[in-house]
Amino acid sequence: MNLDNLLKEASEQTNKVVALAAAADREVIEAVRIAVNQKLASFILYGDEEQIGIILEEKELNHSEDIRIVHSTDDKQSCQAAVTAVRNGEADVLMKGMVSTSIILKEVLNKEYGLRKGKGLSHLAAFDVPGYDRMVFVTDSGMNIEPDLQAKVDIVNNAVEVAISIGVKTPKVAPLAAVEVINPAMQATLDAAALTQMNSRGQIKNCVIDGPLALDNAISAKSASHKGIKSEVAGFADILLVPSIEVGNALYKSLVYFANAKVGGIIAGAKAPIVLTSRSDNAESKVYSIALAVRSTNK
Repeated sequence: MNLDNLLKEASEQTNKVVALAAAADREVIEAVRIAVNQKLASFILYGDEEQIGIILEEKELNHSEDIRIVHSTDDKQSCQAAVTAVRNGEADVLMKGMVSTSIILKEVLNKEYGLRKGKGLSHLAAFDVPGYDRMVFVTDSGMNIEPDLQAKVDIVNNAVEVAISIGVKTPKVAPLAAVEVINPAMQATLDAAALTQMNSRGQIKNCVIDGPLALDNAISAKSASHKGIKSEVAGFADILLVPSIEVGNALYKSLVYFANAKVGGIIAGAKAPIVLTSRSDNAESKVYSIALAVRSTNK
């Protein structure tokens, strides 16, 4: 599995609808253009109708049957309308456009019409790294700042659910730390050991967890063998669980900027997938994120 295969599979699914909040942005509309041309989804665009119309005309999308515009006077109204559309079943996926993350998440978490379903939300990124033989997930690099053990349980469950939905059978999860042994002075190692034990006792299901593991041992069988680590996960991890947002953010950006990795990311754990890319992400990353979201609706 890689991101291009994921995109192909998503395009072969029954057409899904994406509710796109604050859509009046050229990079966002470029992602819409690519997604529509590749038959990934149809879109409801929320925002200033005139501005969106101008950009659609530039992109030669103004007459597309796969695009509908709903006028909104400001970002808050745009986000509220998009979230409500997903909640009411008018759309399958929520997507963030040119709007602050805090504004759209406030609507997502609204108790009256939001999309929360009783567990924590988390960011999940899927990477194609040049020279690496498979797609790998990193979580959580964008939402949970310093998750405690219960938050990590939610993060793992969210990631596993998405991985299984796109075809990964029994995902292998590596809780990352700086070392491979339990050190009482390092909370990440204690949490990793607890997650491993919870998995072995059936408290966390549908995956295999082993940790703590350092990054090299999680992704390199040669490195794991050299250190004498015998594990189903070591060297073959599908999901890398980072101990904090700083680690996740650094790993995410290192893969993109140093390794030239392709990436798509979503917010998982809500009633529907949420495409919540950075405003600086290019159209390609946004399209891969749409593909991941659309594919993960296949549960």
